[in-house]
Amino acid sequence: MDALTSLIVVVVIVVLALIVLARTIRIIPQARAGVVERLGRYSRTLNPGLTVVVPFIDKVKPLIDLREQVVSFPPQPVITEDNLVVSIDTVIFFQVTDPRAATYEIASYIKGVEQLTVTTLRNVVGGMNLEQALTSRDAINGQLRGVLDEATGRWGIRVNRVELKAIDPPASIQGSMEMQMRAERDRRAAILTAEGVKQSAILTAEGAKQSAILTAEGDAQAKVLRADGEAQAIQKVFQAVHEADPDPKLLAYQYLQMLPQLAAGNANTLWIVPSELGRALEGIGSALGMNAPGAAGESATLPTRSRGPAGPSTALEGRDPVGEA
Repeated sequence: MDALTSLIVVVVIVVLALIVLARTIRIIPQARAGVVERLGRYSRTLNPGLTVVVPFIDKVKPLIDLREQVVSFPPQPVITEDNLVVSIDTVIFFQVTDPRAATYEIASYIKGVEQLTVTTLRNVVGGMNLEQALTSRDAINGQLRGVLDEATGRWGIRVNRVELKAIDPPASIQGSMEMQMRAERDRRAAILTAEGVKQSAILTAEGAKQSAILTAEGDAQAKVLRADGEAQAIQKVFQAVHEADPDPKLLAYQYLQMLPQLAAGNANTLWIVPSELGRALEGIGSALGMNAPGAAGESATLPTRSRGPAGPSTALEGRDPVGEA
């Protein structure tokens, strides 16, 4: 009996020692924090790692997660300034920065953040109409974050971001909004089409203007070049004639060469022959001996007719320009 009693006592002592050791040595994981109460009062905050507490005197409360947490709240009905009820779904990103304040300043910081978010959301969105609420998400997010971060600072919580996941207007308003958006898009499409037609007309007119300007400039340059060419040709012909110094016989021969070209048209019934041509022909006749004594026939005669003040000329009407033999 004495041995059995001793064995029981040893086992009890070992068990108690293990219990005391388990309650004395605590291991705090990374990104966690433990609040220690000694005899019911706050003692210290345990950091990650191995730590020793006084058993039965120190009490370690449930560990607090120091990582950034994401909390999504159910959709909340909010009344806008124009008395429309919209359903807003929010999500909050926050982080515990002070485990002591998060433990003792509020009973449940999750519920506190949720209720504060709903209240702030109603205050912010309540001052906007539906269109502003739908198009001002960034402004709403910024106001919510500022108010929540300031209010939760004394709870040892830092609000990093607040996002509106969805803003759902009433079903009756959604149809009207779709019609309004369709009308707005049609109006923008009509404006863009009109602007396109306008730009096309302007570009077409500018192109026609530039084409007309270039055509006119080309015609003017062509006329100038043509006139310069003709002037140079006349100048060269004049210079050649001047240098050659032709006699009346050569001139008479050139006149005779041009007469068939003058008579080429069917409507030519009247020829105006310069008086110099008659004199040139007389010179040719003299050179050929047509007026010599004893020549057969009579000399060729050309009837002449005055052209008025411009001087004498020879007119041949329906006859051979040289005359009859």
